[in-house]
Amino acid sequence: MTKNSLALPLTSLLAVLLAACGQQQGGPGGHAGGPPPVSVAPATQREVQEFDEFTARLEAPDTVDVRARVAGTVEAVRFKEGQLVKKGDPLFSIDARAFKADVARAEAQIAAAKTQAELARADLARSEKLVAVNAVSQQEIDQLRAALRSAEANQKSAEAALVQAKLNVEYANVTAPVSGRTSRANVTPGNLVGVGDAVLTTLVSNDKVYAYFDASEATFLKYMHSAKPVSTVVQMGLSNEQGFPHTGKLDFVDNRLNPATASIRARAVFDNKGGQFTPGLYARVKLGGSATYQGVVVPDRAITTDQTHKIILIVGPNNIVQPRPVTPGALIDGMRVVEGVKPGELVIVDGLLRAFPGAPVTPQVLKVDDKGMPIPAAPAGQQGAAPAPAPASAASK
Repeated sequence: MTKNSLALPLTSLLAVLLAACGQQQGGPGGHAGGPPPVSVAPATQREVQEFDEFTARLEAPDTVDVRARVAGTVEAVRFKEGQLVKKGDPLFSIDARAFKADVARAEAQIAAAKTQAELARADLARSEKLVAVNAVSQQEIDQLRAALRSAEANQKSAEAALVQAKLNVEYANVTAPVSGRTSRANVTPGNLVGVGDAVLTTLVSNDKVYAYFDASEATFLKYMHSAKPVSTVVQMGLSNEQGFPHTGKLDFVDNRLNPATASIRARAVFDNKGGQFTPGLYARVKLGGSATYQGVVVPDRAITTDQTHKIILIVGPNNIVQPRPVTPGALIDGMRVVEGVKPGELVIVDGLLRAFPGAPVTPQVLKVDDKGMPIPAAPAGQQGAAPAPAPASAASK
């Protein structure tokens, strides 16, 4: 075989390869030397609300250590451990026989004091009638008046003793100071208790629950100097729950920061009439950093840094890339609230490395959902292309 016969097949093969490369560059996936393709999405204006998340511990609004107010022997425990009780329900009974005897003694002392006061009052009245005829001296009158005042004072003292004795009888029946759930009974019948020396049981309220959490100094200052109105709505989720299904409100912020932790204590209150929250549980809370307002959002990945400034790349007139300085705000569901962009402007979200300020691009507009998040384009093979037409030979058959 001659050299000319070998050169002809090699030349044909080289031409086929060059044609194939040209078809790949000019096909649907290439730009054949034109502006580079980028994915863009319109900036969206929607109602947003900023949030901050914290960890919290649940506490009962009322936690009471029930103690005896009189000394005596416990006669009965009148509740079941862990029972829900109402304010005023009986909890313990202490032997009250000695206190009832004190009531009877005080009543007798009152009767005697009344008799003494009536006698002193009568003696003084008779003596004052005799003063006009000089039958009694002024000294005797003064003594009778002093005796009357002393009898009246003894009567008041006996009445006060009766009040105290009746209180002791009442205190012998230990009742619930608040409504809530009882703990275990720390004493059993037959034990002698003193005044306030032992905790009989612990009672916690259950109609509401507090969630205490600590906010950093930076967060506190952000809320204090925010130009947007701060919302008091707080959402909460327990450790075994998804998201924040419970809604309450912020009702307390401490009056000073803790210098050791540079944080400030805050509290949210939640309804607990169903008894679903137990004091001491760990919880996650989400605090509304602002009330709802209209803001412009863009995908967070569209924001880049130009030295010390945050910028996004806008596709302007004639598909020219324009850098736009922005002030980023809160991150909400992958979307960043920004200032400096108008709603509807096309923001480059993918292909940032191929976009240069002042250079043209080929924008491919992505669809967005109701939150403004771009919906990824389906692959070329899944875009529902029309089937190829049947061959002519098959059609003729």
